Amino acid sequence: MSISIRPLQGAFAGEASGLDITKPIDRADVAAIDAGMDAYAVLVFRDQHLTDEQQIAFTLNFGELESYRSPGHIRKREDQRLGPGIADFSNLDRHGKIMSAEDRVWFFKLGDRLWHSDSSFRPAPAKYSLLSGRVIPSWGANTEFADMRTAYDALDERTKAEVADLICEHSLVYSREAIGFVDLTPEEIAAFTPVRHPLVRRHPVTGRPSLFLSAHAGAVVGWTVPEARIFLRDLTEHATQREFVYSHVWKPGDAPWPALRPRRGSRRAPDHTRRPPPDRLIGPRRALKRPAAGRLAANVPLPSLACPFMSRWVRAARDTSTVTPGGAMLFPL
Repeated sequence: MSISIRPLQGAFAGEASGLDITKPIDRADVAAIDAGMDAYAVLVFRDQHLTDEQQIAFTLNFGELESYRSPGHIRKREDQRLGPGIADFSNLDRHGKIMSAEDRVWFFKLGDRLWHSDSSFRPAPAKYSLLSGRVIPSWGANTEFADMRTAYDALDERTKAEVADLICEHSLVYSREAIGFVDLTPEEIAAFTPVRHPLVRRHPVTGRPSLFLSAHAGAVVGWTVPEARIFLRDLTEHATQREFVYSHVWKPGDAPWPALRPRRGSRRAPDHTRRPPPDRLIGPRRALKRPAAGRLAANVPLPSLACPFMSRWVRAARDTSTVTPGGAMLFPL
């Protein structure tokens, strides 16, 4: 059966059907998904009951898994609960228990509620991220995606000229400072050394420009820090207006695939935010990206795609009312 895509929000998010991604897929399917990602910024696959191994196998169709010597978090290796290739974005400790509200790892994770582009703090941002819904809380925990392509299009000509050649510095230090978390060790700060990326990127296939915004962006080269941060805040407020945002309401078995992040390489264009439970989010695991309660599996590195969105998590109930493996979401990063 061929893949079909039904628009969920204009030309920004689409729901893909006609493909079982728990099984091996052929080159034609890979090409169809790539084409869908070029047209959209987020693809949602429903009722996909993925295991971690299946999620990684699916991801590898699109490139290598993102891999760096320095972690993108502060959790110690001995405290990790998931295996290689899966990044853990849950609020669970290595024993599967909800983290203490006073745990510094939890404080660090709260930064993911800010609008951000995945892996923008890496020298080569990822191409795609894959989230899969495994544990869905009783309320909340949506993942929101903001379309950086239409946000760029809506800028006035003066602002487009102003942002055209700007270079921003990105670091996890900046996004954590924004929520008041400054309790980082010298070793952690060294691991989060700022990297530089252009504020405007152009998609290598469509040629469409998009903003490359993120909570991780805390400086503009050649600008004072206060002036840079207020300017980036103004741009982010513009880019996250409701008309630019798709809010994904998670169901067990969802797998959103955002066009953003192979871990080395290129970016497309959505930005996302996550809304975790009021007290904390239940169980997102990461293989590529993160759902309200699920796993993210791989970030595929590629060479220079324009990240088409930002995202964030939304607050959610602190429970595990529904625990069901499955679902996937693809989005470019």
